[in-house]
Amino acid sequence: MKVVCDSLRVARSHVNQRRRRPEHWVDGRTQRKCAADDDLIREIRQHIADLSSYGYRRACALVNRDRRAQGRPVVNAKRAYRVMAQAHLLLPKAPRLKQSNRPHKGKVTVPKSDQRWCSDGFEIKCDSGEIVTATFAKDCCDREIMAWRAWSGRGLLGEPVREMLIEAVEKRFGAVEAIPEDHPLEFLTDNGGAYISHDTRRIARSLGLKPVNTPVCSPQSNGMAESFVKTFRRDYVSRMDLSDATRVLAQLPAAFEHFNEVHPHSGLKMRSPREFRQHRQRMSQSNGQALNCE
Repeated sequence: MKVVCDSLRVARSHVNQRRRRPEHWVDGRTQRKCAADDDLIREIRQHIADLSSYGYRRACALVNRDRRAQGRPVVNAKRAYRVMAQAHLLLPKAPRLKQSNRPHKGKVTVPKSDQRWCSDGFEIKCDSGEIVTATFAKDCCDREIMAWRAWSGRGLLGEPVREMLIEAVEKRFGAVEAIPEDHPLEFLTDNGGAYISHDTRRIARSLGLKPVNTPVCSPQSNGMAESFVKTFRRDYVSRMDLSDATRVLAQLPAAFEHFNEVHPHSGLKMRSPREFRQHRQRMSQSNGQALNCE
């Protein structure tokens, strides 16, 4: 047996244990079920009823968010996986994407808010044949969509991008003419005409932003913006009424607001962008109070 186990690279102790098991033996881990699981699955169903693209991690995060607010014990993600598997609520595994052979050793994410913003544009096709084009400004730390623009028509325009930048600066820094010089802030985009135009760069620099463009044919270098487009299409556009451009434009504000306020993000420990910002603010205030006490 030793030779066989060594050849198959399995432990002899495990083989001996399986040989001694009776024929009627059943793994108890596959048969666990209690009344509390029924309550949990009802909570999960309530959260994913309108969010069918949410997997077990995001469903568990939404359940735990409500439970914390109610003062109830939270649920482990493994338990959420088990009960969702028993109820056949798990999503099918996504196909493995082909990896680029081009090395990407840098990181788009940053440790603090307002150190780097990213942006990208995308199109939404309507059933009527119309095209809705949208763009956004996203913080590379807290993932909040600070400002966005959308219009009916194909092609990313420079004027909406410049208006979006002004709104994003006002939202984060107030009614100021420019970001303070001692606060460096990058604006990361691809090489689209709306981003590299002279007017857009001039407005960005006048606002105190440092325009940064990705290498040509390297979407991974702006991976955070690309990831948001993929998430937005999967979780929001797929559930929209795509009859015509007017209806799509009417649904976009609620979609962006839901992403900022509710959508759990794995990079934020399953918090939403605004929930993460509020958590950071509370932590900084508590640390400041502790220093004052000292």
